[in-house]
Amino acid sequence: MCLAVPGRVISLEDRDDTRMAEVDFGGVRKEVCLEYVPDVVVGEYVVVHVGFAIQRLDEESATATLDSFERLGILEEEFGDGFALAARQAGVPQAGVPQAGVPQETGQQGSGPQRGGSPQGTAQPGTSS
Repeated sequence: MCLAVPGRVISLEDRDDTRMAEVDFGGVRKEVCLEYVPDVVVGEYVVVHVGFAIQRLDEESATATLDSFERLGILEEEFGDGFALAARQAGVPQAGVPQAGVPQETGQQGSGPQRGGSPQGTAQPGTSS
């Protein structure tokens, strides 16, 4: 999905005769072209679509929109790792991400002294723990 997302201009730069900005989208920063709104200044909010700022936006509207997008998971969808999102949607397990119904290793094996030669928290048949 392609959205127009509000963001706050953090810095400005002229690069190869093109007005560019670093824009913050609720914690995610991206480079954005300002050619459609070249007189934007640092601190202002802009609406960005496919890497281009297309209009200014007041702070109240921008923060309300960003809050809604965050709550709905749209910022993660737009700016997160697209491969990880696709894998989650397909139900593919990801390294380091707990999966429902799958036991996780505790990381305790091999750490510290163990009694009786068996891993901590397990008992060998015929013994008690």
